[in-house]
Amino acid sequence: MGKLQSKQKRNISRYRIDGHAGHSSSTQNVQQYSPAHNDAVTSITSLTSEQCVSGGKDKTVVIYNWKSGGVQQKFLGHERDVTKVTCIFQSNRIFSASRDKTALMWDVKGKDGPLQEFTGHELGVTGLAVSPGDFQLCTGSRDNSLRIWDVQTGICLQKSSISRNLVTHICWIPTESLVIQTSEDKMIRIWDVRELQVTHTFPMKQYIQTHCDTSPDGRYCITCSNGFGGEGCEATLWDLRQAKLKVCEYKGHLQSTAACIFLPSGTSSFPLVATSAHDCTVRIWNRDTAVCVGSLCLDGAGTLTSLVSSDAASLLCGSFNTGIHCLQLTHWNGCSLREVARF
Repeated sequence: MGKLQSKQKRNISRYRIDGHAGHSSSTQNVQQYSPAHNDAVTSITSLTSEQCVSGGKDKTVVIYNWKSGGVQQKFLGHERDVTKVTCIFQSNRIFSASRDKTALMWDVKGKDGPLQEFTGHELGVTGLAVSPGDFQLCTGSRDNSLRIWDVQTGICLQKSSISRNLVTHICWIPTESLVIQTSEDKMIRIWDVRELQVTHTFPMKQYIQTHCDTSPDGRYCITCSNGFGGEGCEATLWDLRQAKLKVCEYKGHLQSTAACIFLPSGTSSFPLVATSAHDCTVRIWNRDTAVCVGSLCLDGAGTLTSLVSSDAASLLCGSFNTGIHCLQLTHWNGCSLREVARF
């Protein structure tokens, strides 16, 4: 990892995007809170405007108040690394997936172990999405399968497998009975969860697809790729309406892009997306023009595994080496990112 970081520092100017982007590094003026995890953070999501849920290689799921700085709940139950966490915003239930081949459901205020266990996958669970109504759970695994579960009973309602479909991420399209799924076979698939059938496959990408997200209105999705030396490493915007065409690509990261998200409307005069990568950088992009309008290098953080927009002006970023970083997004001469806290 050290060699890769050194190469990134020498060559990063070659990949800087034209426009008003300002590439900056985190400073020493950062509030240090007590850590959420004692190992790499693998996944993060928002529970409320002040609380996030995270999972880590330490096998724990944590609810953390990132504004006041402190662990509010820590859940123990997985036997191996937690790979994904998800929840409906302001819900009383959260979900986690693990390399131990299971997914678990937790009560936000409970202390008596998981409410429900979802077992059946033959390999680690690497994709996790809950339906908008919080009634069904979709899981994906390195065993090439997707499963749909009844949240209340834990019963598997549907199962479907596709050869070489090593699932990397799943997200639910708002207001639809559809999920989007990325895979190590470089494919991006849309599934109808009612019969768990593939309804659309996007053109194959050149590199493994690592993550996906959908816009709040369900019109677009964004996916991202692994890569190295600036080859691959891009995020791609897709139009989910009738034609389902590629809109644009966001290029600039030097190493694999691990996460890509849509930012809330109202944060800027134009729509924004954000990406984080193995090259220790977070980048903010104009969604429609693909111009990088801001970036931040988190020196020493290692792989930036996950991103979530916690409110209109804040981003939370999970990392391998330095926990969770709270970033402040401001709009002056483009967009500016500043690290304000870590935990």
